[in-house]
Amino acid sequence: MQHISASSLRDLPTRVQYLRDFINFSPSDAAALHSSRGVVAPLVPAVVDAVYEKLFSFDITAKSFVPRQTGYTGIAPGSVEELTQDHPQIKIRKDFLAGYLVKLVSMNYETRQSWEYLDKVGLMHTGKAGFSHRWNKPALRVEYIHCAVLLGYVEDILLNAVMTHPDLDDDTKNAVARAVNKIVWIQNDLFARHYIADQESASSDAFTISKPLAIFSVVGIVGLGALLQYLSSRT
Repeated sequence: MQHISASSLRDLPTRVQYLRDFINFSPSDAAALHSSRGVVAPLVPAVVDAVYEKLFSFDITAKSFVPRQTGYTGIAPGSVEELTQDHPQIKIRKDFLAGYLVKLVSMNYETRQSWEYLDKVGLMHTGKAGFSHRWNKPALRVEYIHCAVLLGYVEDILLNAVMTHPDLDDDTKNAVARAVNKIVWIQNDLFARHYIADQESASSDAFTISKPLAIFSVVGIVGLGALLQYLSSRT
């Protein structure tokens, strides 16, 4: 039995290794993600549009895009009613998301820099500057519930694209779908760790996970259930 102390999980490389070991994210999963680039990359513009259509369909998520965004010097939207997919400020955010999606299917998962990037993606939404371009800028704060459910929404889109692709055989679909599921769950933790404090007891390394993470577990289970239903239908 491998011993993992709760305190060691504050260290990013140690945490990532634990996550990888637990969920069995292996080099073959990274290879599956890389192999899907030809499928995912052409879909990125449509995926990004779908994501922002969803974000703009709720005022609680749309309002995050009204304040002036980092790097934008033009006229900011005055209200959620003025938000559009083609607004120059929104295009900056859409470009970042597009780049992120491409990175998921192309980055080297054996380098520390790749995991630091994914960790900063989580950190930047807490109000702290994850990336250098956010230093000395107004805080960007998005509550964890919105980040978590958005990850579930993106995963659903990606899994559907893979599982319905006419040119992929069943083995490839299975490998890519499993790899997508794993990396999204790891990314979820790299969001959650910046929002959720582990409650360590004074006498042990035991820790409890707070209610918001438990809520998001339901989202992941639903996505996993859809995948299992698909796989069972192929047998």
